[in-house]
Amino acid sequence: MQLSKPTPPWHALAVCAALFSCAGSLCAANWPAWRGPSGDGSSPEKSVPLSWSATENVRWKIELPEPGDSSPIVWGDKLFLTQSFEKEGGRTVMCYDRREGKLLWKSGTTWTKPEERYGKNPHCAASPVTDGERVIAFFGSAGLFCWDMNGKELWRRDLGPHAHEWSYAASPVLHGDVCVLYFGPGMNARLMGLDKTSGKTLWEFKEPAPVARPRTDGFKGQEKTGMVGTFTTPVIVRAGQRDELIQTFPQFTRAFDPRTGRALWHCDGLNELVYSSPVAGEGVLLAMGGFFGTSLAVKTGGTGDVTATHRLWQTVRTKNRLGTGVISGGHAYVLNTEGIAECLNLQTGASLWQERVKGTGKKGDSWSSMVLVDGHILCLNQSSETIVLKASPKFELVRVNSLDGGLANSSHAISGGNVFIRTQQHLWCIGAPQAK
Repeated sequence: MQLSKPTPPWHALAVCAALFSCAGSLCAANWPAWRGPSGDGSSPEKSVPLSWSATENVRWKIELPEPGDSSPIVWGDKLFLTQSFEKEGGRTVMCYDRREGKLLWKSGTTWTKPEERYGKNPHCAASPVTDGERVIAFFGSAGLFCWDMNGKELWRRDLGPHAHEWSYAASPVLHGDVCVLYFGPGMNARLMGLDKTSGKTLWEFKEPAPVARPRTDGFKGQEKTGMVGTFTTPVIVRAGQRDELIQTFPQFTRAFDPRTGRALWHCDGLNELVYSSPVAGEGVLLAMGGFFGTSLAVKTGGTGDVTATHRLWQTVRTKNRLGTGVISGGHAYVLNTEGIAECLNLQTGASLWQERVKGTGKKGDSWSSMVLVDGHILCLNQSSETIVLKASPKFELVRVNSLDGGLANSSHAISGGNVFIRTQQHLWCIGAPQAK
């Protein structure tokens, strides 16, 4: 189903709107989605602190009601966070004043029917998304919800039960008038485009069953074929004169027209279990499978099966990767689950360096995704330490910023010169000292 009028070009209009807005006296670069204003984990800001501790450069710190793994988003003077209340079955979005951390409103629903999840991860793992007029959040079996910026519910959609023993993690994405959602993995997994103003389904792509072939990754699981599924958030990129919605499914990377859902191209070469979300830059899409799976790079802008024509490289049986990397200056940077950072040549896949990055915390592993800002890469580990690296083909550790050692599985959000960090216990706002 096609929209009644063309959507304005994403990079010409939507990204510009997401980057800067003024609310009262506050003028801030927005962080409207899990991977930032461009969907690639990069921030355009230049005046962001790269040094902090539990007492240094902390604007505010608030206690959260329960643990959570989702990441904050920011628009103007408001910060939004998904939050579960496990005992009551609460599935909510909480809105805070980004200047002082005051709770402004919370809204959501209650889901008391059985719903599986990975034991270490609370529900509401998906981050919300906003366009400055509405906030949209996905709560699995409880549905997809939309509010205005003041917490008034605009619509909700029941998309059916979600059933997978590790639950879900994909966050919604906005493109023009379309809200893109990956409903999966598991039963009835599908990629969807919905009207952001009403929640009406515009198009669907049902996830194909994996092709029967020997597995190359390290997961064997309980079933004969091992665990199958993707937990990734799709990305929207500009390729030539068109926008491409790209998602990494089991075994295949696929691109679609985000307005209509029309298939554009697909590339073979992933394994059956995919954790890291796709990341694009410099005309290349980087896709990485999970649990010692397969990594590959493919040029965007193709048609049909581009495995033989556009795939630049493929590496089978790589390190285990959960978080998503970043692309800069012809290089891709990734952080393996066990805390080993790596720099790859984007065109060839050659590894230029691999270094274990750690602080003094007990848990040096990382489930978080990298953020690129002003030539630096921020990596959050499970001890809530931020490892700051230079985005360079030569390894350079800038510093390690420790907080209180609390468990962290989320990713940084950057807005208006502030760095926002969600741990399992607290929400932190980091910023340079304000002039008196």
